[in-house]
Amino acid sequence: MISLAELIDVPSPPDRVWEVVSDPSAVVSCVGGAELGESHDDGSFDALLVVRFGGIRVKFAARVTLELDEAEREGRLTARGRDGQGATRFHGTAVFAVTEDPATGGSQVSMNGEVNLSGKLAPLIESGAGVVVKKMTREFSEAFTQLCAEPVHAEPVHAEPVHAGSVHAGPVHTETAAPVADETVLVAPARPGLWRRIRERLARLFGRGRSLPPPSRPDRSPSTASTAPSRGGRP
Repeated sequence: MISLAELIDVPSPPDRVWEVVSDPSAVVSCVGGAELGESHDDGSFDALLVVRFGGIRVKFAARVTLELDEAEREGRLTARGRDGQGATRFHGTAVFAVTEDPATGGSQVSMNGEVNLSGKLAPLIESGAGVVVKKMTREFSEAFTQLCAEPVHAEPVHAEPVHAGSVHAGPVHTETAAPVADETVLVAPARPGLWRRIRERLARLFGRGRSLPPPSRPDRSPSTASTAPSRGGRP
């Protein structure tokens, strides 16, 4: 038999810790070598766990049932299965609870359980279980604590970029505001007489251009000039 008794300090409020610990997919993501499988109509689900005991790598398949008491923030997990070769069977139960830590304002997660093994690999697994469970508990505690803390830091960061379209929300608003204000001043018809003076100026320029001699006169060719005296007899 393998026994488990752990107390994990988590610097997150109990409501958030309970939200994570009561979510099977979240808990499984914190366990190295674990994978969540198919869910069943009775509320149970399949799970896989690969564990190395010394030089032996064992893959366990289990049917897991989770019972939750949200009001008390307590739960009970039951798992039953066997290894991939069918050489070892196991049955395990664990109870857990989330409580507030008055000293830190965070939470404490207590876990107590036991696993019963049977089969030819049972002696080998039990002999190395102490080291394996200690290592897995340490890695689980680190991943679980980080997962509980993520929304506290992540939500404020992602809230603004949803609307701004960039993680640099501040500079984007600053750069966009100035051109809009300048453009409004330029296009606003605050001085209607300005356009009238411009039109009058253009009219004078175009009118002056029409009073000039036609371009054909100064560009007359020598042959045309030489034939003019022959018409009137004058040099």
